[in-house]
Amino acid sequence: MSAKSFCGRTRREFLWESGAGFGAAALSGMLGTDEFFPSADASDAVDSLPGPMAVKPPHFAPKAKSVIFLFMYGGPSHIDTFDYKPQMKGMDGKTVDVKTFGRGGHKAGGRIVEPRWDFKQYGECGKYVSSLFPNVARHVDDIAFLHSMTADSPIHGSAMLMMNSGKILSGNPSLGSWLTYGLGSENQNLPGYVVMLDPTGGPISGAKNWSSGYMPATFQGTVFRTQGAPILDLAPPGDLTPMAQRQIIDSIQSANQRHLASHAGEQSLASRISSYELAYKMQSTAPEAVDLSSETAETRALYGVDRAETADFGTRCLLARRLVERGVRFIQLYSGGAHNDNNWDAHGDLENNHNKHAGATDQPIAGLLTDLKRSGLLDETLVVWGGEFGRQPTAEYAKGSGRDHNSFGFTMWMAGGGIKGGVSYGTTDELGSVAVENPLHVKNLHATILHQMGLDPNHLSYFYSGLDQKLVGVEEVEPIHAIL
Repeated sequence: MSAKSFCGRTRREFLWESGAGFGAAALSGMLGTDEFFPSADASDAVDSLPGPMAVKPPHFAPKAKSVIFLFMYGGPSHIDTFDYKPQMKGMDGKTVDVKTFGRGGHKAGGRIVEPRWDFKQYGECGKYVSSLFPNVARHVDDIAFLHSMTADSPIHGSAMLMMNSGKILSGNPSLGSWLTYGLGSENQNLPGYVVMLDPTGGPISGAKNWSSGYMPATFQGTVFRTQGAPILDLAPPGDLTPMAQRQIIDSIQSANQRHLASHAGEQSLASRISSYELAYKMQSTAPEAVDLSSETAETRALYGVDRAETADFGTRCLLARRLVERGVRFIQLYSGGAHNDNNWDAHGDLENNHNKHAGATDQPIAGLLTDLKRSGLLDETLVVWGGEFGRQPTAEYAKGSGRDHNSFGFTMWMAGGGIKGGVSYGTTDELGSVAVENPLHVKNLHATILHQMGLDPNHLSYFYSGLDQKLVGVEEVEPIHAIL
């Protein structure tokens, strides 16, 4: 930025108007060292600016206040779920010339695996949905389906990083980090960014998927557990009284604040100060947030909490609603973990794999949409569904129904938060192998999410390594206006 752009503003005014938020302390220190602002010492920004997770004004009036991202890890097959391909009926086993690129590398053709589930029309919009998702199908008039999604990688690790951070390489802030950096959190007693993993384990690349990257650690995701203590090592020792603990924390925080006042560029210290206070507050608020004892039997049944098949994902969906009610900004739920058929990565037996994972998630997701809508929360909560890519129309092996990865064309959907329901946008070809009409990139998805949250995707930036870094990258990226 040029010096001219700051004319007529004090250091505090510039920092506040620039939306620097948590990075303001570091920026103040650098500009003060450069004698950019001739008056006031370097500590005034530390004393006058709010904490890093304090609510910040959006760029414009938002449609949504929170995001719930239902991540189907492994790559669900779009042509077996929401992307109806009637032309494939009767083509099972036929060899076709279709270029594919997945785990098995580049191929020029293969054996057709026709969709294994029947499709029916639902809702006033007449959307075709497969029998894998009969409960979600009843909500199609509230959903915008994106049938022409594309990504830059057909490999799980890099594709997941792209879906979560906009880049195929690690070290970049995730979507939840960008949202909490840009907007803060409405609940200062809970993390602004919560991740809930599948009981079989985390996804490939692990915590890189909810990392804050080059941003302060304050903005990284916090993993919540659904059983036992929601956060590990949160409870204080049994022999430590609340008063004694408060005195210890106050003493530590006072020393940290004095040090930070004279070392304004130490973002790691500022993050530690924030995390100490948040951890103290969460000792009472986090257990209450995950306590489902106050939920009615009807609500628990709605999510499938009392059924073995749907209990885990249903519990996490219900917790997501409770966290949204409490002002948590971004919540991500993973369906599937670890490797092979523990997630949606159907390389071998497509039917067994997708029956298992759709069976575990269909009722909970439908329950979440129903519950959000009847409480009025769907209007201000953006729900996103999808995986890191889709699956190919051809078989991966000589035998079996397994499909390889497909990043050339796949389906995701969005609901609530100002999204137009009953809409299907973009198409893949007649086999579902590649996006052909209105192709969309992961960056368009991210731009849409930021836009609905009141943030301009092309102006939300964080200065790092000499550049104004953005979630959507250097070039201008448009939200998907057709679904808004």
